[in-house]
Amino acid sequence: MNSRRLPGALVRVGDILSTMPRRVSSGALLCSLVLLIQSAWGQTDWPMYAHDAGATRYSPLTQINTGNVSKLTQIWTYNTKPTPDAMPRDARTTPLVINGVMYFVTGFQSLVAVEPETGKKLWSFEHQRNARPAKGIAYWPGNKNGPPTLFFGTDDGFLIALNAKTGKPVPGFANEGELELRKGMKDNHPNATYGLNGTAIVYKNLVITGSHVQDNGTLGGKGDVRAWDASTGKLVWTFHTVPQPGELGHETWLDEGWKDRSGVNVWSTFTLDMQTGTLLMTLGSPSDDRYGGDRPGANLFGNSLVALDAATGKLKWYFQTVHHDLWDTDLPPQPTLVDVVHDGKKIPALVQAGKTGLIFILDRRDGKPIYGKEERPVPKGDVPGEWYSPTQPFPLKPPPLARMTWKPDEIAGFTPEHRKYCEELFKDAHNDGPFAPVRMTNTVVFPGPDGGFNWGGGSFDPKLGYFFINSHDRGEVTRMIAQTPGTSKQKGADPATQPPYVRRNAGNITNPATGWPCQSPPWGELFAVNVNTGDVAWRIPFGRVESLEALGFKDTGAYNIGGSVTTAGGLLFIGATSDQYFHAYESKSGTLLWETKLPANGYANPITYLGKDGKQYVAIVANETLLAFRLP
Repeated sequence: MNSRRLPGALVRVGDILSTMPRRVSSGALLCSLVLLIQSAWGQTDWPMYAHDAGATRYSPLTQINTGNVSKLTQIWTYNTKPTPDAMPRDARTTPLVINGVMYFVTGFQSLVAVEPETGKKLWSFEHQRNARPAKGIAYWPGNKNGPPTLFFGTDDGFLIALNAKTGKPVPGFANEGELELRKGMKDNHPNATYGLNGTAIVYKNLVITGSHVQDNGTLGGKGDVRAWDASTGKLVWTFHTVPQPGELGHETWLDEGWKDRSGVNVWSTFTLDMQTGTLLMTLGSPSDDRYGGDRPGANLFGNSLVALDAATGKLKWYFQTVHHDLWDTDLPPQPTLVDVVHDGKKIPALVQAGKTGLIFILDRRDGKPIYGKEERPVPKGDVPGEWYSPTQPFPLKPPPLARMTWKPDEIAGFTPEHRKYCEELFKDAHNDGPFAPVRMTNTVVFPGPDGGFNWGGGSFDPKLGYFFINSHDRGEVTRMIAQTPGTSKQKGADPATQPPYVRRNAGNITNPATGWPCQSPPWGELFAVNVNTGDVAWRIPFGRVESLEALGFKDTGAYNIGGSVTTAGGLLFIGATSDQYFHAYESKSGTLLWETKLPANGYANPITYLGKDGKQYVAIVANETLLAFRLP
């Protein structure tokens, strides 16, 4: 038999042989042949958090396509509750499908393996650590020193390694399969927050971890990124995300603001350029992320995309998207690797989005913006002792894709009662435009603490050259107030390290009586950006508010969080919206082709894969329920 048909790919032994050098040993030939066939079969799985190391979330499967997606049917569900009366728990995890097995973590201190065609449980592992669920799992195929391994993190700072075949802890990894990540990271602040909710990533025989540390308070756990031997758990390298004396970027921390500084952490996950061995990581805001008077300067590598040599942890380049952050406008989305055709040249590139609602398309060889950027003057605030950056970076293309400003005539007035609530909230508030500093008086801030764009990130269709991403507009009406030192009760931080000024909201910008935001819609949108031009190919309102639809108001969009998957079948799958719907759009046009209501909000990134039965499936987590769909 000379060929095996795979959806989206055709592998012929003769074609492979014809590409081999003439002088090659039979052993090398066999090895190359096996690797190529494994690579082709891997396209039918979902082997990494974002499908591939480049975080494209693109599947070459075509069985479900624009012509038949309207027939998509729910096939099975898996409820993760350990008992029927267990309290519901929020979960936003993305499963993996590898070699005929689906793996996923739950909100109930477990990792589960099931048959991806039926949802039948194969095994589960229960751990004793804090159970805030990780957003995903990392898979290592193993070597002579260790078995195929699944890695996931815990809220109290452990990396757990399980044998992918048995679900048992790997005894040779750290302490019987558990690596404590907290050691050395919060020695001077033992009560500070330190955990791992994001997804680790595997490069060759390394497993690389970020961290979850506090947003509030100034000092605490370190945000350093570290790489560990995947078979033993031994530390291989450390990258100081807050540069220490003598390191590049240290000069951007004035008045010794770097000392014991928390934040500046990878709290989502990483991207890898496997061709060049480059680790791409998005670093969060320095803490406190709302006050920076004790950390004057631009504060590298806060709010930066940083490229490292994945094998050594050595810095290659960086790009800072916000200088001296005072808004918690960090970079949760993974960078997505793309190829851009610009001025007749093919450029290895990446797309980086962030909470600001801005998107930068960068040359991934050096981090330079392909479509240019400019440093624009931004307003200065009035908080005593604060340091304000005089400028902030803006891409020349694409335009801002989330609300960054507000004007008094933009109050939503669906009913007299709603308008009255909003006018009262906004009556003494003002906004100074993009990067509006929060003043000592009521200030309208857009985007709010959730973004813009959040950790769901984007997906990319290489055939169209379109990058897809969803945004939402939920701001704040807030002000800075003085506080007595040591009195704050903000979660996760030592009261002795609280800043002298903190934010206090004037009220909820979403009317609690109706759930409707106070600014004019749309409140959520879905975009396609042509990476070859930097232009928006299409944009549509995303999500619905059913109570407003009943009054005749449509296309408002809605709050959303979570990301998308795109396929060679011409489809874009995404949950994300607060109306509990799971959607399929035509990726070329943005036309809605199918949707179904989930048992809870699908605030998770979906996946698609080919089962052993030859059928293509689509799956998504909706809190404690995992659901799978396929054609009848």
